[in-house]
Amino acid sequence: MYTPEKSANTPLEWFISCAKGLEPVLAAEVHGLGGQNIREAVAGVYAQAPQVFGLRLVLWSRVANRVIRLLGEFPVKTADDLYQQLVKQDWQAWIRPNQSLTVDFHGTNEFLRNTQFSAQRVKDAIVDRLSATMGARPNVDRKVPDIRFNCHLKPQGLSVGIDYGDGSLHWRGYRTRSGAAPLKETLAAAILMRAGWPALAEEHGALVDPMCGTGTLLIEGAMMAADMAPGLRRKRCGFERLPDFVPEQWRILKSEAEKRAVAGKERLREIEIRGYDADARAVRAAEENIEALGLSAFVRVAVKPLAKLAKPTHRPLNRGLLVCNPPYGERLGEAAALRYLYNQLGERASREFKGWELAVLAGEVAQSKAVGLRSHKQYVLYNGALAVHLALFSLGEDNRWKDLGVAQHNADPSSRETGPDIQVSEGTLTTGGQMFLNRIRKNRKRLKAWLKQTQTQCYRLYDADMPEYSVAVDIYDGQLHLAEYQAPKQVDEEAAIARLEDAIHALCVEFQVAPSQIAVKQRRRQRGQSQYEKHASHGRKQVVREGKTKLLVNLQDYLDTGLFLDHRPLRARIAAEAKGKRFLNLFCYTGTASIHAALAGAKRTVSVDLSNTYTAWYRENLALNGLAEATNAVVRSDVAAWLGSTKERFDLILLDPPSFSNSKKTEQSFDVQRDHRALVHSAMAVLERSGVLYFSNNRRGFKLDEQLAQTYEVSDISAQTLDPDFERNPKIHQAWMLRHRAL
Repeated sequence: MYTPEKSANTPLEWFISCAKGLEPVLAAEVHGLGGQNIREAVAGVYAQAPQVFGLRLVLWSRVANRVIRLLGEFPVKTADDLYQQLVKQDWQAWIRPNQSLTVDFHGTNEFLRNTQFSAQRVKDAIVDRLSATMGARPNVDRKVPDIRFNCHLKPQGLSVGIDYGDGSLHWRGYRTRSGAAPLKETLAAAILMRAGWPALAEEHGALVDPMCGTGTLLIEGAMMAADMAPGLRRKRCGFERLPDFVPEQWRILKSEAEKRAVAGKERLREIEIRGYDADARAVRAAEENIEALGLSAFVRVAVKPLAKLAKPTHRPLNRGLLVCNPPYGERLGEAAALRYLYNQLGERASREFKGWELAVLAGEVAQSKAVGLRSHKQYVLYNGALAVHLALFSLGEDNRWKDLGVAQHNADPSSRETGPDIQVSEGTLTTGGQMFLNRIRKNRKRLKAWLKQTQTQCYRLYDADMPEYSVAVDIYDGQLHLAEYQAPKQVDEEAAIARLEDAIHALCVEFQVAPSQIAVKQRRRQRGQSQYEKHASHGRKQVVREGKTKLLVNLQDYLDTGLFLDHRPLRARIAAEAKGKRFLNLFCYTGTASIHAALAGAKRTVSVDLSNTYTAWYRENLALNGLAEATNAVVRSDVAAWLGSTKERFDLILLDPPSFSNSKKTEQSFDVQRDHRALVHSAMAVLERSGVLYFSNNRRGFKLDEQLAQTYEVSDISAQTLDPDFERNPKIHQAWMLRHRAL
């Protein structure tokens, strides 16, 4: 075993540990702090340097986990080997009987399978040796020991050392609160180093984190830019109770670090460091952490969703680093939604931060690819035991946008190429097909000016205008969707099939597409869950736009697509009234109205639906628009039960129940005609006195209970909630506006 050296310049053996994947970063840092003969290993590096090197590492290393001063290696296989090898060592050279100790043990073999037992045997050997040589034994203190011994069992033997930091160096002393998925300070520093932040900071570049959480990346970035030693606030160090510790040496090192930090803070005035997060609680925690280091004047954070991310404009910021650690399956809970979140991040970054660098820490490669940009560098790192992927991007003009894997189409269906499986000439149409084609052309001409003026991209082109052709034709951002209504019983089935083929052929002629490019479904006017049942299993969703929103629709798998086109005016009305308000969306379906409200500035939205499918779909819509659940709650629950238990109150409510439901998840069926009065009363009970409730349904022949009009101020707004594409079918839905009567 090595013993304390008399010469302060004698090279000692060291092992400095780090998270896997950071070995090259740590090796460069160790070299810069005076290490010699550096050798990288798994999750750490070996080096030689004098005793003061250990003090510098504890004070200045940004990526090291532990600094171990090695005492020796011993051939060990069994528990008896372990004890016999260690009990004869000169432990009194390192620890006195009046001091306390603890043992950290890592590694196993076929004989030593329990690290706690192995640590106990090491402790026994040390204590027994001191009892034999000095007549007394030290105490064991697992929390605040005087000396922390570190043991690592490897195939070649047992390595024993002393932990110079007395625990992990990721503790910087500023984290007053952490979030749900905390990023280790050491990993945050390594991300910034890999992303080139130190060089950018030297050039007075900016640092922005659009999903900052509790601010770890921002704080580590500020500490680098200000030349602040990460270990300066460390309360205990493991070397302070060693026999060769020189207090004056440590005092000088800390004094120099403090002077550098004071001078560095002045340089921070020339560097813009900003953070944003949609979660107000996370931002408050970040503010506390920033204040703990005295950096509030230099690092600013604010509540802002990703959807509103933009480059700060109060000073020219031509260069900088956009860096973030988005959720990767733990914090948002819905992994399917995450690719849309990453896609939104890439879109906002490339649009708002041209000329900057982007660094994204993702849970898997597929998520970093969903950013949609070419990455020029990727690294596999570890956040604790979790493997994560760091991708680096340059936000230049030549970094092309990649296909997310979500179908996106031209706004004009006629601009798409003809498919190979049909000759789309008008002369091949039947007489009925020609009639259908003429009506399609008439409707396109009628709607053209309105579509151009309103920039509407998703609309109804035809809705059973001619009784013989009982179909609905919708356009979803250039994609054709045809839904056939169930033909009456007296209509011959073969005739119905022929007419459907006529309609498809006519659409192919008008829009110059192949039948395979038209989503075709048979739609039956029936009650219950049929509108929600699976129709196919393609699993494809495409992104469409409605006003300021981006929404996901599925034109193949369900009878309904995820977007009720007839409610477009009602959604616009809600968006116009939502700013600063608390919005409740009952029977929210895929949450489209909530997206409109959130992007329009709603203070908070809550969306309730019993379906797992549609609450998950809504989460995807949230992520696609850069909106977080922190301010847009998703509640999977029976609406009536939830209304009976909630304590929240709302300024704006949308109540749009199905006509009928007999879900197995509830004890009783729901019939909108039978049950709407009680449901409206329950919704009005959570509406503020000055609030507005919009109640809508598409039950044909529905009659609003007269008692509701006696209790509340009720206005029929059905006619006001129909755009030109639904004017021919005014019974598509009914809608009312309800308010509390004045007291």
